[in-house]
Amino acid sequence: MSLCTHLSALETIVPASHHTCPECVALGDKWVHLRVCQTCGHIGCCDSSKNKHATQHFRATQHPVVVSAEPGEQWAWCYVDEEMAEY
Repeated sequence: MSLCTHLSALETIVPASHHTCPECVALGDKWVHLRVCQTCGHIGCCDSSKNKHATQHFRATQHPVVVSAEPGEQWAWCYVDEEMAEY
């Protein structure tokens, strides 16, 4: 399996600027885990969360790569190619 071009193009990781899902907060909902868009820094909840805001962000923007915002996790996911890479 080869690494997709979106993941191999990552030079630096955009870290989480905060540790909440703003859209869930606005709805009064909870989230499970957070993901950080590597194009714009948007923080959204994962697909295990009720609202799946990270995936919704991808569908609205086509920004391809997110990373986990969870402590101790160092991986990126490409929505376009459905590939994961550790960093």
